[in-house]
Amino acid sequence: MDLKIAHHQTGKYTVTVPVFEGPLDLLLQLIEHAELDITSVSLAMVTDQYLDYIHQMKNIAAEEISAFLVIAAKLIQIKSEALLPRSAAIEPSEDPGLSLIQQLQIYKQFKEISNWLQEREIKGLRNYLRIAPLPKIEGRFDLSDITLDDLILAAEEILQKEQEKQSLDTVIKAPKITIREKIALITSRLTKGQLSSFNEVIKRSSSRLEVVVTFLALLELIKRYHVNAYQESLFSDIQIEPVSEFSEDEEFEIEFGE
Repeated sequence: MDLKIAHHQTGKYTVTVPVFEGPLDLLLQLIEHAELDITSVSLAMVTDQYLDYIHQMKNIAAEEISAFLVIAAKLIQIKSEALLPRSAAIEPSEDPGLSLIQQLQIYKQFKEISNWLQEREIKGLRNYLRIAPLPKIEGRFDLSDITLDDLILAAEEILQKEQEKQSLDTVIKAPKITIREKIALITSRLTKGQLSSFNEVIKRSSSRLEVVVTFLALLELIKRYHVNAYQESLFSDIQIEPVSEFSEDEEFEIEFGE
């Protein structure tokens, strides 16, 4: 009995025998409706030629191989049970033909589900409704070790903290910042023959106003020829170099405040 297994451009296999020619899906339908006697096909030839086909092909999808291997394994089982002698006292646990039909029916169900999922993937429908709701987990807070006195004490601590908070009506005055203080800060960082930079002087400034006053103090020192200031490049840090010693007796009457 001649049998050939060809490969369609669609990626499906076609089985050709004298009693049947077509894809696996059609074979399934014929067997389900008892329109084809599967025992009329040479199972040994089916197995041999399918194995030859696997060796000849280089790129075969794993899904196609697994589907046919299930059928081939069942056909080999039916063939072996038909050839081996069987004791008359031992009844078979199930009909081989019926078992094959059941396997094909299961295969058909999975393939229909696979096609349905593939259609949803193509349409971009990747969301699936959850049938059962998520289990509700109730939180538990153990109050067995907490007494009424503990609750009263906790409430008193909270009220005490609220009373300690400063009223929103309180006006907070900004600290007075003077040029004299910033001049003293700059000169304290300068020693004879050593350099400092403006960024080093203002790195601990807490406000923009303090930075501005510090810069004015630097300008005042430059104006009185106590320091020289220069930049090595555009937008670089201002380098400060002492020229003469600063006298604390000098008057700097300008003061700044917010």
